[in-house]
Amino acid sequence: MNISSPSTSDGINIWHTWTLTVTYEAGEYTEQKFKAEKTGGDPVIPSPNLDTDLAYKNPIQMQMDIARYSKLITTKDTGHNEQREAKLLERCPPGHEGKRLVDKPATILDASGAIITWYLPDALTDTIQKEIREATDLLAPSLEKSVKADGNWRTHQKWFKQDSENVGSTPGCINISLAWFQQGHENLSDPEVSASLKGPSSENILKGIARPAAITSTALRVMHPEQYFAGLRTFSNLGHKAVSKELPQMPETLEYWASVFNTLSIISNWETPNHQDHLSVAECFDVLTTMGNYSNGRMTMQSLQLEFKYNSGCMIAFSGRIVRHAVNDVEGDWIAWAWYMRDSVHIYAGVPSCGWASVHSPYSV
Repeated sequence: MNISSPSTSDGINIWHTWTLTVTYEAGEYTEQKFKAEKTGGDPVIPSPNLDTDLAYKNPIQMQMDIARYSKLITTKDTGHNEQREAKLLERCPPGHEGKRLVDKPATILDASGAIITWYLPDALTDTIQKEIREATDLLAPSLEKSVKADGNWRTHQKWFKQDSENVGSTPGCINISLAWFQQGHENLSDPEVSASLKGPSSENILKGIARPAAITSTALRVMHPEQYFAGLRTFSNLGHKAVSKELPQMPETLEYWASVFNTLSIISNWETPNHQDHLSVAECFDVLTTMGNYSNGRMTMQSLQLEFKYNSGCMIAFSGRIVRHAVNDVEGDWIAWAWYMRDSVHIYAGVPSCGWASVHSPYSV
């Protein structure tokens, strides 16, 4: 490996050989494009087709304080206890009556200006959606094994054979991470089956997820810059540890890992009932993307009393640890990818917490 000279605005060292360097450049273009469209400045080189500027210009204000609300959430809160959730909603109401439908690009803000959610419908092109499907098909054996995992809180969604040649994507739910060891004992309590990044197929898997990974990371560059750079710094530090031979299998995986997130969950044709992701970081966004041939897709966030139109190609970012959420039983073939960060990896890499995203962020002006 050859370390490049510091090339990020935070002076983070990244390797010339890493796919992540391309992701970084795409993120810089997108951040410049966002600033130009927000302030009326000069245009920049085209970047991924993400309506971050439209979402930023369409804020939906909540009366709740997300930081205070997060302090009410304990490790025992999974989002399954309806009585508990009703009490939380009564104590921290969103500020509007009834459930509100969101179907246009928007940001959801708390009372202090912290960004709770970014909603970008139609964020993924047909090409990217095709690549997500092809990469998911590569992971079909792991998805099939996950159905047999005991204790999974997800309910196997009904899926139907449309004809003799088209049976849809293999149902299941798996996690992919290049840093399982750094997550310590956390994954021992995780009933989901993880996909292996070892062996001859690992390079194909990593290449298959590279462009969707880059698009999601690029969006995060605008959505939550502090989290983006925390992720980038984490992989830089993991690279140094890999070179010092503390992580003997890490170097080749880092070469092809294109995301600033350290974990990806792939959910294929499974229901996701109301829940909270207890291993996610409270201040960090999980970024979810969806694709498939289905109809009537909706994501609900009971904590906010919001329902989002969840059509194919949608991208939505929020704190899965804090915000209770669910996806309804859709009609058709459905795949969702959820990118997130586990704090244990950041702790291992010596990277501090990033704080909450905010409309007042210095990177967003």
